[in-house]
Amino acid sequence: MKKILAIVLIAAFAFQNVKADEGMWFLAFINKNYKQMKAMGFKLKPQDIYDINHSSMKDAVVTLDGGSCTAELISPKGLLLTNHHCGYGEIQAHSTVEHDYLTNGFWAKSMDEELPNPGKTVTFLVRMEDVSDRVNAELREDMTETERTATIRKISEVIQKEAIGDTHYEAEVLSFFKGNNFYLFVKETFTDVRLVGAP
Repeated sequence: MKKILAIVLIAAFAFQNVKADEGMWFLAFINKNYKQMKAMGFKLKPQDIYDINHSSMKDAVVTLDGGSCTAELISPKGLLLTNHHCGYGEIQAHSTVEHDYLTNGFWAKSMDEELPNPGKTVTFLVRMEDVSDRVNAELREDMTETERTATIRKISEVIQKEAIGDTHYEAEVLSFFKGNNFYLFVKETFTDVRLVGAP
């Protein structure tokens, strides 16, 4: 019993000064966190991370297959790097007894040797915008949850259509912070995703 008490006390005192400084923040609102990030040693400018008018890190980090994995853009021709498990299914699909890419790896020596992956997608964030005021303006305190959900869906569809116009972009309004804040995400998805290399 004394050993257990001693362990509990040691653990309590050991973590007494530990402070988690985390939370959700959005790329588009990096300016709100910049002062704190700079004080912690951050060297980049906010526009190096997120800028809708110029190249920034938002253009280099993409999602695969609707968000199941991420990848990083490393060339002007669209070459991406990702984790092995994110392309495992595609590597496996291209493997045969003669060409066991899972065991021996694969490297395309030219663009003609790249292997197509039907159904694989890469999505870039084009921009995001806080649309909370616009959505919340349509909501009333006396609404039932069903009415609230229907109203949010209806205004979200309007916002999404306005955001993409007649472009090839996709748009989505998502709620955050227990349904009190709403953000528009405009995205661009590519479907010509090819396997270039697998170690």
